[in-house]
Amino acid sequence: MEISRGLVIAEPWIDHILEGRKDWEMRSTATSVRGWFGLIRKGSGQVEGLARLVGCGTALSQADMIAHVDRHRIPEKMIRSGTVAKWTIPWKLADIVRLEEPVPYEHKSGAVSWVSLSHDVQKKLSTLVPQHGATDTEPHVLRTPTDVRQKPTENVKKHRLIGKPTRGIQKKPAVGPISNAEEMVLGRTRLTSGNLRNNHFYLTEFLAAFPRDTIGGRNRSEAADRELSIDWGGPHPVSSDIDATKRMFRRRGWVGNFFSAANAQEGDTIVVVSASPYQVRVYLEHAAFGNE
Repeated sequence: MEISRGLVIAEPWIDHILEGRKDWEMRSTATSVRGWFGLIRKGSGQVEGLARLVGCGTALSQADMIAHVDRHRIPEKMIRSGTVAKWTIPWKLADIVRLEEPVPYEHKSGAVSWVSLSHDVQKKLSTLVPQHGATDTEPHVLRTPTDVRQKPTENVKKHRLIGKPTRGIQKKPAVGPISNAEEMVLGRTRLTSGNLRNNHFYLTEFLAAFPRDTIGGRNRSEAADRELSIDWGGPHPVSSDIDATKRMFRRRGWVGNFFSAANAQEGDTIVVVSASPYQVRVYLEHAAFGNE
């Protein structure tokens, strides 16, 4: 699989893509390009992720833009102000991959949107393309080729768990009591309005309940040695270590979908249970029904 080009994307949009919150990249013109390409943070000189361009829509009206904020993440206020009036054509992305270590490239003079990548960069990126053929939108985290050679079995196992977190019927309920008698409650955390606005929840009160090798530092470069498999009620579990400085799961692209599926409200309680050290399940207890 050859990846010959990269797309320059400004902040904060590239972060929304890499965190799994955005799968429409809004542009001013249509494109016939399809297939894998590199995700380049504007001004960084680095490819930070990969994605497949699977389609291109037609120009959206202001009402359509507002109706699809969950796909492109442009705030309604910005849309109504006319600031993004030119950028109304959705380039539709899938199979988003976040690289654990960004890959440097040479930015040639005159390149604004699409960038032609050198043969060496193409070769390196091609080794990082997922081989499972899935069409999921939850971002993967893949190690560099050097890391993969050092620990091939560990890395394949570590990242194969990530799957589709988004739209559609949930296979397992996001709300409910513990269904497996062998599961142990690790802890509970009460949801605040800030949690709901920012799609996260804290593990502060029971951080010590998780294996120490799943707890890392502030940055991805300081990630823990192992990740947890998290069953949140979607079609597939997701995997993440824990950011000890923020006291939450490092990867949170799935949390908004979990909140939505569970109809989470301020004051509800998230329960985290585990049947084995590196597998956890989360579900919601609504405040109206009390806690266990």
